[in-house]
Amino acid sequence: MPPVSLPAIVTPALLSSIRGHPQLPKHSWYFIAGVTLSVINRPDEIPKVFKYAIDHGIGHSDSKPEHDEQLKIARKMREALTKSAAIEGLPKTKLIITDKTINALFALKEQTPEPLQDPPLGYSPTARSVEVYDIPSSQILHRGQTFFDRVYGKISKRVMGQMDRSGTEDLGITARLMYGYLLSNTNVLTAAESSFVLIAGLIPQDVNPQLKGHLKGALNNGATVEEVKAVRNIVIQICEAGGMTKLGDNVLGGWGWRADVANL
Repeated sequence: MPPVSLPAIVTPALLSSIRGHPQLPKHSWYFIAGVTLSVINRPDEIPKVFKYAIDHGIGHSDSKPEHDEQLKIARKMREALTKSAAIEGLPKTKLIITDKTINALFALKEQTPEPLQDPPLGYSPTARSVEVYDIPSSQILHRGQTFFDRVYGKISKRVMGQMDRSGTEDLGITARLMYGYLLSNTNVLTAAESSFVLIAGLIPQDVNPQLKGHLKGALNNGATVEEVKAVRNIVIQICEAGGMTKLGDNVLGGWGWRADVANL
């Protein structure tokens, strides 16, 4: 049987629309799109976004970026997909590393020119290997707890307590590891950009309880209301281009949202 040919999601019109959104920070649209495509299981579309960004630039004007800017784009895209591993698995399955993230990163690597790759055992822009092997875990976990507290604000202790009392304390431990070693590392993506990754990863999963917390968490991480709403809007736009829709109350199955996507 020949492989199934899926309809394209990433079109010139879609790229122009999300790239030109006036409320989005210019260095965010492409990795938000990449994470969304990963979560809806279309890693084949991610290289289109990446190639467009390194060929046409990230701002409103159309000009090919210099090498350093291209490298910044590549690293932000890789880091966003890496961080999305936390949100693709944990809300529903309590896993961290998911097949979707792996597929997305390999699809991106296949289309990334070698000068824009970070080879193993070479320079790491995130310095995670140093954090794992050379820095006391207590220091990294403390950083993660600080990040978590900032995201959830005055309800952070209640949220973590709920995970600790979920029937297995391992859920709370998983969250602490995820926030410590993955999400709170801001060497490539800022705290606000990391929140954009989480929003992009949650919207396609129809998990409003978690999404509500991270919409507010993005504000706590320094994003503006307009930026957060813009991220929400382009993620929904990409999801709808991929076939997601609002499901009716009487629909037993389908691919979409059971309720309106949470908003600020």
